Amino acid sequence: MAAAEGRGDMRIFDTYDELATDLAEYVAQLSESSVKERGYFTVALSGGSVIGLLGKLCEAPYNKTVDWTKWYVFWAEERAVSKNHSYSNYKLARDSFLSKVSILNNHVCSINDSKTVEDVAMQYEFTIRQLVKARVLGVSGVNDCPKFDLILLCMGSDGHIASLYPHHPALELTEDWITHVTDSSEPPPERITFTLPVINSASNVVVLATGEDKARAVHLTIDNVGQDFDASSVPARLVEPVDGKLVWFMDMAAASQVIANK
Repeated sequence: MAAAEGRGDMRIFDTYDELATDLAEYVAQLSESSVKERGYFTVALSGGSVIGLLGKLCEAPYNKTVDWTKWYVFWAEERAVSKNHSYSNYKLARDSFLSKVSILNNHVCSINDSKTVEDVAMQYEFTIRQLVKARVLGVSGVNDCPKFDLILLCMGSDGHIASLYPHHPALELTEDWITHVTDSSEPPPERITFTLPVINSASNVVVLATGEDKARAVHLTIDNVGQDFDASSVPARLVEPVDGKLVWFMDMAAASQVIANK
């Protein structure tokens, strides 16, 4: 099913397992084509249920067929906590996914958890800039932003993506690649996040939405809601890859209002 013009493609599934299976296949295919084309596959993960869904990639056939040594893993958002904290996206990914496949440790670009959140953001951007210089990461042909092969996002019930929240000043940033927030509406309050220009420079962006509590935000993001609608109230609506592909992975509950409007 196609979304409203410019709002990406929708993939809607009856069961969570079907969604996970299709997402694993989608990521594996992107990995294969990126490695063939550029020699690397650069993927940025967010929090939420995205990381858990990637567990399918630890199973056959992907655990043997994916060229894990060519993967570079980043975080589109990360909580400013220690790497062993239960809130850490790195810990969640390590425990449920990264430790079960042969991704090289030095290809997992985690944050320096010993610094202030502002310094963490600056250092993470520096790390990414170094990998752009080394040509591990591509560069957008539209701006100077890094061009990730895939950014995986999970949309919140308020429509936030990464750690970009409704009406937050971070939505206005145009020059920064990474920024920090100290007032997240969800604990913990301090986080780093990709900015919209970086998200919208990716070759592929996946937005995951599951559950009935996401239905209204999905509707406001995907459907035609009028020119006067304030998109900053639902940040997911601001995800518009300038030279890439946007795909929604949803269950029936999250897509219910969109389906009702067709």
